[in-house]
Amino acid sequence: MTLIPLKIKGISYSQTQNGAYALILNEMEGDRKLPIVIGAFEAQSIAIALEKEISPPRPLTHDLFKNFAQHFHIGLKKVIIHKLIDGVFYANIVCEQEGVEAVFDARTSDAIALALRFNAPIFTYESILSKAGINLSVKEIPTDLGEIPTDAMNEIAPENNLKKLDLNGLEAALDKAVKAEDYEKAARIRDEISKRN
Repeated sequence: MTLIPLKIKGISYSQTQNGAYALILNEMEGDRKLPIVIGAFEAQSIAIALEKEISPPRPLTHDLFKNFAQHFHIGLKKVIIHKLIDGVFYANIVCEQEGVEAVFDARTSDAIALALRFNAPIFTYESILSKAGINLSVKEIPTDLGEIPTDAMNEIAPENNLKKLDLNGLEAALDKAVKAEDYEKAARIRDEISKRN
């Protein structure tokens, strides 16, 4: 299977989940975006790695891991987001020491925080992007939104509202969330669509 390179587009605060953030990954040679819900600590660690001028007074966990690995001449070659089950992304980190590769399971947010510190590329497979990616250039907002409950369109976050929508309603709500660049909401809707397919 061909690996598709990703880059970090940004991090946004979750409007619906306290203490959660949406990490937005973008395919390098396309328009699809992959929103991943992450925790506050991981979001902070990724944000610090993105902002080269910010240096915490003491090393964060991901910085400690990097220092430890570098001391023992272990490099991080790449991160691969390889699986999506029930809205949870799974990732591997591929490390190398003296020409010998090893693959380790990691939470996606941790893997990305480490990839940033090691300047390692981030990849996924077409099957993941096809299932969970949001394509801004292909989708259009439907003109007839009459069958979608107003409260569900205005406040998609609660699980009950998502369950009330049929697939057409979910697709329309997904388009609206993407156009509003609310990727965290879009990720929740996408996960609900995936459960039904």
